[in-house]
Amino acid sequence: MPPLDDLTARARIREAALAEFGSRGIAGATIRGIAGRAGVSPALVQHHFGTKDGLRAACDAHVLEYFRAETAAGLDEGRVGEPAFLAAVYASSPPVLRYLARALVDGSPAAATVFDEMVKLTERYLVDRPGLADARTRAIVYTGMRLGGLVLHEHLSRLLGADLFSSDAGPRVARASLDIVAPDLLPDGVAARIQHALERYEQGEGR
Repeated sequence: MPPLDDLTARARIREAALAEFGSRGIAGATIRGIAGRAGVSPALVQHHFGTKDGLRAACDAHVLEYFRAETAAGLDEGRVGEPAFLAAVYASSPPVLRYLARALVDGSPAAATVFDEMVKLTERYLVDRPGLADARTRAIVYTGMRLGGLVLHEHLSRLLGADLFSSDAGPRVARASLDIVAPDLLPDGVAARIQHALERYEQGEGR
């Protein structure tokens, strides 16, 4: 995520809302708290987004677009094998993932939308891969496993000894995921490219 000073007022407010919603939930977050985090007045928040529900809708749209864009860049454009791409993801994803984790716990409509969209994205990559179950069922189960880790992030962080959303834990979790997920479920060569990128990233490339 770029420094807040480098963002437009609207984007700064949205990023502040992501953080507030992620830490306090939709019910606990307030317009005043979001405005304070963004360094603007509550009136400016209301000018850009109207209500807290308007802010939530903007955050939902941002989170969904983030996943679409990163999936397209990583797999469709083949950037998943680039250390710089991994570094950018580790830097930009924490507020998005914290927001999504809280939305899943709160049971918001946005969580259902993101879950469904991730199932669709995942199914695209599994439809031609071998398996005992059909591609959609595998996509649903795999998405549930991935997002379940977000919901349980505090427990994972506690046992890992590092924040799950940090760049310290990221490569470790990525490697464990590659160990658990059969390589033939991923597009050809993707697992090897991710592993190579992780090794180069930990050597300082791309940062």
